[in-house]
Parts: sequence; structure tokens; C-alpha cells
Amino acid sequence: MDLDDLVAAALAEDVGTGDVTTEATVPRDARARARVVQKAPGAVFGFDAFEAVLRRLDPDVGVERLVREGEWGEPPREVLRAEGRTRALLTGERTALNFLQRLSGVATAAARAARAVQGTRAQVLDTRKTTPGLRELEKAAVAAGGAVNHRAGLYDMVLIKENHIAAAGGIAAAVRAARERAPELPLEVEVRDLGEVDEALAAGAERLLLDNMTPDELGAAVRHVDGRAGLEASGGITVDDLKEVAASGVDWVSVGALTHSAPALDLSLLLEPLP
Repeated sequence: MDLDDLVAAALAEDVGTGDVTTEATVPRDARARARVVQKAPGAVFGFDAFEAVLRRLDPDVGVERLVREGEWGEPPREVLRAEGRTRALLTGERTALNFLQRLSGVATAAARAARAVQGTRAQVLDTRKTTPGLRELEKAAVAAGGAVNHRAGLYDMVLIKENHIAAAGGIAAAVRAARERAPELPLEVEVRDLGEVDEALAAGAERLLLDNMTPDELGAAVRHVDGRAGLEASGGITVDDLKEVAASGVDWVSVGALTHSAPALDLSLLLEPLP
């Protein structure tokens, strides 16, 4: 979804027929400065969305970004200032912070994950387990935090999973059909044991998703494949597991928790009336 459309929908959800409290208590011509302060360790991301919210309410609002997106910071840290009509700042506060806190939480999770695999060959990947409508923004936050984007959706990569294999009549049949339908796209096959690894390799898969394997099983798969295909570990992996999983020698580790379970970064907006 286009950012402007996303912001319009988010404001419509929150503001509805009008911000009755602000309109009742704040003079129409009042102006103020807002400071956004980071209150927990992490990486901030989402300034574009934050600014788009305020500009929709006050096209003349001035916004100053004080830190680089994706850069780790410790609290207390002032990350952004905005100056404009007080009504716009107050009406947009919650929606703007919702975007910024959510996306900063994703960037923070990605930064922690990327740190956890330092010293190994593995890269941390995100997944399609994103908030509906926010995938593009959340994947941008992942990249800003230092992890790597997996496929954007169902259209830009072939990923043959267990249910596809069952429906197609086996790994070889599924790979053959996918090659015929989309020969130009990268292709990956989900496998659960070394027998399925051999089936996928024989079918010509250049990338294997090693599903729900222990670190020892992953290491055995790495040695067995011996560079014949790229290897991705997946299945309930957390930041606490990452170091051990990455040490097995896989090329990638996909972590759905980067997006589906990232806690919002604690940020607050402080308003200062201007004369």
C-alpha cells in the first residue's frame, strides 16, 4: 500500500469525525514544538511515516531528524523534533508514534539478531510474517537494523514447502512443475531430513530450507550438502538460539519473530507551546 494511503487510513481510524478533545481545548492558531525521545535501547526507524502523518494534518510542519535510522542508541535520546500547529501535533501524535514505535521495534529486533550471528557466515532473514498492509515498511525496518530481506511475497521467488510437495506428488514433481512455470525465479525447497535433502538436490534445487532441525542436524546437513546448494535454517528460531544455529555453517537463518513478535520501542512525544 502507498504510504500516503496507509497514513490516511490510519488517521481515519483514529480521528474519525474529529479530535473532539483537541478542538475543544486548543486555539486554532496555537503553535508548538514536539520532541520525540527514545526511552529504551534500540534502533529507530520510521521517520518517513511519522512525518507523513504530521504533514497530512499540517502541510507546513517543520520536522528535524536528529539521528540516523537503524543506528543503535541508548536512552534517553532525542531522535526527532517537529514544529507546527498545536492541533495537528496533538491529533497526529498517537498515529505517528504508532508507526514509529512499531517500525523501531522491528529495526531493534533485526539489529539484535544481526549482532547475534557476528563471527559466523550466516545472515539473518525476515519472513512473510508481517503486519497486513505494513510489509514494505517492516521489511525496510529489518534492513535498516542490519538483517536481510527474504522474498517480498508469493510472486518473486519459488519456495516449495511441505504442503506444496504433498499436493504436487513429491519433491521432484513440484520442482519440475515450478521450473516450467517460472524458470527465471530463484527456487528453494523445504526439507526435513537428509533423505529429502538428497531428493531436492537431485531435482536441481539451488537452495534448501532446513525445517525445524536441531543445531547438530543442521551441521550434518551442511557437511552432507558440501556446497551443492545454499542452506537456510528455519522453524521457531529465536534471538537466543541464533548463535548456535548460525555456528552450524548454514548460509541464512530466517526468523519470523523479527516482525511477528517485535515489541514496540519505547518512545514518547513531549509538547512545548510556542509564544
